Amino acid sequence: MLSTGALRAHLLAAGLAGTVATSREESLRSYRLFAARDPRVTLGLVPAGGWDEAELLRLMAEKCGVSGDPAHRSGPDVIDPERTLSGLDAFAGRLASVAARRAPVLFGTGHPHRLLGFYAALADALSAAGCDVLTPALGRCVDITTRFGLRTYLLDYVHGVAFVREAGPSEGGREPGAHSHSALPVRAVLESAAEAGGPLPELVVGDHGWVCGAGQLGIETIGVADTDDPALFVGEAEGQVAVAVPLDDGVPSAYYRPLTRYVLNRACLSR
Repeated sequence: MLSTGALRAHLLAAGLAGTVATSREESLRSYRLFAARDPRVTLGLVPAGGWDEAELLRLMAEKCGVSGDPAHRSGPDVIDPERTLSGLDAFAGRLASVAARRAPVLFGTGHPHRLLGFYAALADALSAAGCDVLTPALGRCVDITTRFGLRTYLLDYVHGVAFVREAGPSEGGREPGAHSHSALPVRAVLESAAEAGGPLPELVVGDHGWVCGAGQLGIETIGVADTDDPALFVGEAEGQVAVAVPLDDGVPSAYYRPLTRYVLNRACLSR
């Protein structure tokens, strides 16, 4: 069993918390875009509050531990590991609750090259606990506006985790999937589930638009977010997101394995 102290040390050593790779400039740009309600950073969330740049900076200082000093404009950003640990404990608690109910759950990620393994292990544990891990809308096309224009993506699943990939065959030797912030994939998944008359998830687990898009529709959601993803923390503050865990979402996938062990142990889902 991974102790809290051991995980804290790992968070710092792996750059998941403490000084992270996300720059202060990137974070401040995201807060500015969110304040302007740019859909690239609102991630499907429609906030009730005003949330100007100053309010967002105060929120992110509270939720993540970034510097609340508006004069601090450059350099690497920081995440308080204690806030990450607290978030992971709350995250595990929600998993334990859905497992106890054997309720249907949906996993989805906009970071399939980084976080797919983390979510897949959780999906496997919940499936073993009797939860229905949902996989609706497999192969459905979703048109998403990107910086390169309108692109068509396909919904896909690996080990119970949803993501989008570019249309056409995947290249050999590469993990499938595209990086995405959009909430359109989760909306398509939920629409397909409803049209089929199948169960809807009682919990959505993931990041980016998967969390904010589902949370905006009133579904319980939990997820992870970096310092340049204010939408999840705004959603948490306003009640659309149940748990937002602050951590760097772009480190090598192997670095998330200790988090998997910690969460499964906390949720009493280890086998």
